[in-house]
Amino acid sequence: MLVADLADVLAIENVAHLNPWTEKAFVDCMGSSEKGYACQVVVYERQIVGYAMLSEAAEEAHLLNIAIDPEQQGLGLGRRWLGWAISWAVAQKSQTMFLEVRSGNLVALSLYESAGFNRIGLRRDYYPSLLGREDAVVMGLDLSGLDIQEVTDSTEV
Repeated sequence: MLVADLADVLAIENVAHLNPWTEKAFVDCMGSSEKGYACQVVVYERQIVGYAMLSEAAEEAHLLNIAIDPEQQGLGLGRRWLGWAISWAVAQKSQTMFLEVRSGNLVALSLYESAGFNRIGLRRDYYPSLLGREDAVVMGLDLSGLDIQEVTDSTEV
């Protein structure tokens, strides 16, 4: 992800999330690659249609933010992009990958569970929502023993 990509990324962020990240949050992550952050865009038919923001430390990877433009959803891009994120974590020698997802985001929960993530906790009233607050489901994926080829094969569409 480059600074020049931010307009496209923020446009997707603002339609994909109820509580979008600020431009500063993206810039801060982009400026922290030496501290274990990865910021990547998804390009499909020569246009940015998604992104992922990840961090890694102490053999733990965290999927901080991931989205595919809602107009491009349903093409399998999210599954492939999640596979890329898991592959990145494996390449970093992470043993576990964590994420949080809105409890009401049933499509994302299904995607993560189909990729092997397990529900390991609940953060009550974590996210702002249209009706007040919404819980976050904390999910984890055991990466020990996975190799990048295994991950790639399991996320093909």
